[in-house]
Amino acid sequence: MKKTHTKLRITEIFHSLQGESLTVGLPTVFVRLTGCPLRCQYCDTAYAFSGGDWMEIAAILEKIASYRCKQICISGGEPLAQPNCIPLLRQLCDAGYTVSIETSGALPITDIDTRVTIIMDIKTPDSKESDKNLLENIPELKRSDQIKFVLCSEKDYHWACTFIATHKLREKTHILFSPSWHELKPADLANWIIRDRLPVRFQLQLHKILWDDKPGH
Repeated sequence: MKKTHTKLRITEIFHSLQGESLTVGLPTVFVRLTGCPLRCQYCDTAYAFSGGDWMEIAAILEKIASYRCKQICISGGEPLAQPNCIPLLRQLCDAGYTVSIETSGALPITDIDTRVTIIMDIKTPDSKESDKNLLENIPELKRSDQIKFVLCSEKDYHWACTFIATHKLREKTHILFSPSWHELKPADLANWIIRDRLPVRFQLQLHKILWDDKPGH
């Protein structure tokens, strides 16, 4: 009989405010999984590349329940790098939580429970990982999902605009534009969006403004 594995390697589980996405500002429990196959040059969670502690899914669910919060965000690293992320997502939905996952877009999203909101990155050239974008994921996105571009420069901005038009993303799902922290001035990005009448949502990372990008927030 094939052995069923029920563990995930966890960097941290914590309760905070959602710092980005369409639910920004809502109290949320974050489950940060360990490990990531990408190395984006602006990565702010490199501490999650390695280490972490193995936890049974049952123990993860128990820890989450202790916070008495219905909003759950599974993050990383890259959470889909661990196959047991998929059953964790399903069990969270079965337990009645409102669940989202933040993924790099470099791994298949096909097996994610349809009740989960997918927040998927499209990596730009200045991220140094744009060749990792798995374009096959785009048709799998639901209208309720979200695509996020982290932009480092005006060149990235124009690249993202072309990508949106080429892949007709406005017709598929929500689109979020974020300035790379300390790399692109937020006002510059805001002005470009207004100038071009671009129907995307501008966002800043609330957790960085409030807590200066410290782990556990």
